[in-house]
Amino acid sequence: MSFPSKQVRLTLLALLAAALAAGCAPGPQLPPPVPVDPTAEAPAPVEPEPEPDSGPVPDPGSGAADPEPADAPGGREVQLVADPTAIDVLVNKQYALPADYIPPDLVEPNVRFIFTEWHERRLMRAEAAAALEEMFAAAEEDGIYLAGVSGYRSYEYQEALFASYVSTDGLELAERYSARPGHSEHQTGLAMDISGSTGECAADDCFAGTPEAEWLAAHAHEFGFIVRYPKGKEHITGYMYEPWHVRYLGRELARAVYESGLTYEEYLQAHR
Repeated sequence: MSFPSKQVRLTLLALLAAALAAGCAPGPQLPPPVPVDPTAEAPAPVEPEPEPDSGPVPDPGSGAADPEPADAPGGREVQLVADPTAIDVLVNKQYALPADYIPPDLVEPNVRFIFTEWHERRLMRAEAAAALEEMFAAAEEDGIYLAGVSGYRSYEYQEALFASYVSTDGLELAERYSARPGHSEHQTGLAMDISGSTGECAADDCFAGTPEAEWLAAHAHEFGFIVRYPKGKEHITGYMYEPWHVRYLGRELARAVYESGLTYEEYLQAHR
């Protein structure tokens, strides 16, 4: 299956990070690693132009409603979520975040990352960050050493990242492993891509089957996270299997989703 290797993906992330740090990319510059001021002025909204997949459209839960829909290619309507701050907000190819949404309580979790420089990708919402710290500590007690790869991404950063993937692989393939701007869970501040401490196989197929991936699959729900894009469910989630991408839902909901064996979309459709 042809899509960017770990080296290509991480190189693109590093180049985009450097561009943002230098003020070469659009979007606001983030402050040093302290909680983000929720009253800070956000950038002007930009209407996303998502390409929906053919999977089912679930009940979006408390984080989404039925505002004025936007027309999307393929004839399916794309809706903005009603409450982007909801911990259980559903963000996918049908439900989008406002372009100007910045989570109100971004902080830097006290965990290791595979990169040393400051970047917004170190951030998560406060509740998720605290849970991530607990999860990393518990993994270490089991001899598993995890590292953060990519947490929060602004709309502008995702826009540049997605464009670089389209340039590399074309639109059709890029949409199988990367979200259009406004449709990324990373913009919620509730998602984190995770690797082993060495960074080997970070955001790459070879992460599957590693001790770190197996530990996450078995234990992430205990700390409020789910592996968001499971194997064999691309027709539901719209994305390839990503054993490294975990999404915070809170302990109770994450455990329920895990025990159901369903994707988050399927769970919402079945239980709400």
